[in-house]
Amino acid sequence: MLAVLSALVEPLAATLPGDAEVVLHDLRRLPNSIVAIAGDVTGRSVGSPSTDMLLRKAAEGTLATTVGYETRLPDGRVLRSTTIVIRDSNDTPVAALCVNADVMIWQAVKAIAEAMLPGASAGAEPLAEPAGENFVRDIDELAQHLLTEAIGACGVPVELMQKKHKLTVVSDLKDRGFFLLKESVEIAAQALQVTRFTIYNYLNELGNEEGGA
Repeated sequence: MLAVLSALVEPLAATLPGDAEVVLHDLRRLPNSIVAIAGDVTGRSVGSPSTDMLLRKAAEGTLATTVGYETRLPDGRVLRSTTIVIRDSNDTPVAALCVNADVMIWQAVKAIAEAMLPGASAGAEPLAEPAGENFVRDIDELAQHLLTEAIGACGVPVELMQKKHKLTVVSDLKDRGFFLLKESVEIAAQALQVTRFTIYNYLNELGNEEGGA
């Protein structure tokens, strides 16, 4: 299945108009899941990690095909993205075929057309808020992004955190798929200023709570 999908990546990218890329993820290899890529929109390559959103959905077990959603690159470019989840005969997600197209040029064309056609923009709807998906180039960048998001969501500086706050951060990181990353426990321990054994204890405590629920 992956061989067939890999053979589609190049011709699909060549068929798409404008600046676009096609990416194939082998979900068994998360987080470094990219096994084929054509086009250069996000600056990634074979062996690069998945986005934070794909990792989170894999951890949650909520992977599903999503068509035509908007994302934004760090430099401000807006992308129109599609993620197609491929499942095996047991209905297990095994791959994700993703298309990312830079739509900035089309937005410029739209703006020119609206300026030239009186009344065309009067009832125009505002652009939807881009989805919270980050295209990282390596595991370190992904880990740092997930940590920053989880600690920021807690709303308490690390040096002022009590156990309940750090437990909340670890729970958030677990939901985001952070602990699928290599050396994630050590990285989390350093960020939260605790030992790695404390992180293991937090994870065991969270596991016991889920089991009780």
